[in-house]
Amino acid sequence: MDLISWMAWTPQTALFFLFILACLLTMSVWEFFSPGGAPRRGVLGLDTTRGDRLFISLLGSAFIHLAWLGLVGPDLRGAVGVSAVYALLVFLFV
Repeated sequence: MDLISWMAWTPQTALFFLFILACLLTMSVWEFFSPGGAPRRGVLGLDTTRGDRLFISLLGSAFIHLAWLGLVGPDLRGAVGVSAVYALLVFLFV
């Protein structure tokens, strides 16, 4: 436990890392049952795979949360909702 004592392990921090783990496991199971996931060209003109779209959605969600903290305040429930809609749109159209 001393190796990670430098980090403030709050319930929110643990949920964040569990969510990232759940995303990776979900993508792994999806790839196992439906291999390939051939790249497709979306509205950005980029060829993206499922993993690329996951990365884009996670990165965008981080920026949404940072902007929310700076503009609205520490209650992040709204940012989670906006991020979920953003991730859905990324997986559908990018």
